[in-house]
Amino acid sequence: MITVVGTGTGVSGGVGADAVAGAALVVGGRRHLDAAALPEGTRRVVLGPLAPALDAIAECAGAGRRAVVLASGDPGFFGIVRALAERFGPRALDVRPGVSSVAAAFARVGLPWEDAVVVSAHGRELRTAVNVCRARPKVAVLTGPGAGPAELGAALTRHPAGDRVLVVASALGGDRERVERVTPAEAAARDWGTAVNVVLCLDEARALGAVRTLAGPPPPAPGWALPEDAFAHRDSMITKAEVRALALARLGPRTGDLVWDVGAGSGSVAVECARLGAAVVAVEKTADGVERVRANAAAHGVDVAVVHGTAPGALAGLDADPDAVFVGGGGRDLPAVVGVCARRARRTVVVALAALDRVPTARQALLDAGLTCDGVLLQASRLAPLPGDVTRLAATHPVFLLWGVRPPAAPGEGSPAALPENGSEEESEEGVVQ
Repeated sequence: MITVVGTGTGVSGGVGADAVAGAALVVGGRRHLDAAALPEGTRRVVLGPLAPALDAIAECAGAGRRAVVLASGDPGFFGIVRALAERFGPRALDVRPGVSSVAAAFARVGLPWEDAVVVSAHGRELRTAVNVCRARPKVAVLTGPGAGPAELGAALTRHPAGDRVLVVASALGGDRERVERVTPAEAAARDWGTAVNVVLCLDEARALGAVRTLAGPPPPAPGWALPEDAFAHRDSMITKAEVRALALARLGPRTGDLVWDVGAGSGSVAVECARLGAAVVAVEKTADGVERVRANAAAHGVDVAVVHGTAPGALAGLDADPDAVFVGGGGRDLPAVVGVCARRARRTVVVALAALDRVPTARQALLDAGLTCDGVLLQASRLAPLPGDVTRLAATHPVFLLWGVRPPAAPGEGSPAALPENGSEEESEEGVVQ
């Protein structure tokens, strides 16, 4: 057996004493090994790059001797258990979990966390964590070098979505423990050092949440491609439900994504993307349209950041590239708008067009940006009552829907970084060892 001991938050003398007794090999961060009071003759390997540690464990196990791994928090939660299970199989592991830094941080602020979204920014792009924080009211972010409270706060300050407070938990369980509430702007202005364990991002008005049956982020509200009367709109200027259904399918909004709704109008697409878990920026040129988008977002209980401006100029102020973009409306600037969106979109651009004449230029703008392009003409007929208790088909206006998709990246790009010395991403104060 390979015994994996989660030390919880902080390190005290005698950590894992019963587990290390009789072990031929003990693997862990320096502070864990120093605190373990290892018996004379026990081999010790400091965790850094995983490969040497895994090879040492394999050698020990191959000789029929017992190995012990010491890791911070709960080693099965963004920790070393995954790598060990992949190499040796789950049945070879005896895992003894500790209290994770996420559980400890929520305990310090007196909140339940079964409905929290936990996202790791350790060795990963910070943008996913930022997008989740903008879209969800209760988020725990596991930090890492270059992805700490200052960077998270700066990103949330540039493009806020609702009221957010950051709870920065440092050195949990130790003598230097600090749990501080700050605004994103205050977090961005500070040097937080290397002792940060986790950052909670909270909309405190909604942080308590409702009683839940399933753990994890709340599932999307029932239904999608909602009827037009689910939104306030002006003179039927709204993307029809049938068009919205296909647009959402092509956009593919999900938790961790950023979606732009350009020429938002009523904001029906923006609101639906937010209901499906994405962070959303709606760009609208009219003042009454801006207020309408905000009202529709509030009515559906989602956060949508609204930018009052005219594309393509207004897009220059959005420094975070979107995963997907919906472009509605038309006008002479449409090719330029589609071009800007297509060059910046990481995955997909969907364009809704009422005028046939604008289809070729919009399609060319997608192709010129290196996207593959497809499209369809949507023409729906709805059931409508007639006198005499009979029904007719009432045609809606036909709409062209184009979508451009960025070709997938080459295999092997974006591989995750090594675990830090403590064997867990959830407590990263020792940093990643290169």
